[in-house]
Amino acid sequence: MRILIDADGCPVTNIAVSTAKSYGLECFIVCDSSHIFSSDYAKVITVDKGADSADMKLVNIAAKGDIAVTQDYGLAAMCLARKVLALDQNGRIYDDSNIDALLLSRHTAKKIRRSGGRLKGPHKRTPQQDEDFKAVLTKLIDDNIKFM
Repeated sequence: MRILIDADGCPVTNIAVSTAKSYGLECFIVCDSSHIFSSDYAKVITVDKGADSADMKLVNIAAKGDIAVTQDYGLAAMCLARKVLALDQNGRIYDDSNIDALLLSRHTAKKIRRSGGRLKGPHKRTPQQDEDFKAVLTKLIDDNIKFM
C-alpha cells in the first residue's frame, strides 16, 4: 500500500504525507511543473505542464491497494478501475456507488460554464475539513493494511 497524492491544488498534501510517514508507507506527490513541492519523506514526481499530465502519471504508477488522494473525479474513476482506493481532500471516499453521479455533475457543470454560465466555487477550507480528511485516511489505511 502506497499513498499517491494528486498535488496540483491539493490542500491536504502535508496531512497525507505525515500520515503516510506515521504508518511507514511509501508516499508519492505527483504534480506538474507549474507547482513546486518538496518533502523530507515523500518522493516528488514532477511532470511536464499539460492537461491532465499529472493525473495520467499518477494513474500509471498506481497499483491495486494503493490510496490516491485527488479532487478530480475523472482521475478517481480511473483509479477505481485499477482497484486503487481513492478519496478527496474532505475525506469523501470514491466508490462505485458515487462515482457515476460525480462524473455526471462534473459534465453538467462543464456544459454550464461552456455556455457562459457561472457556478459558485468552494467555501473557504476549515480546520474541521482537515481533521475529517485525516480521520478518513487513517481509517482507510487501518481497514486495508491488514490485506497487504
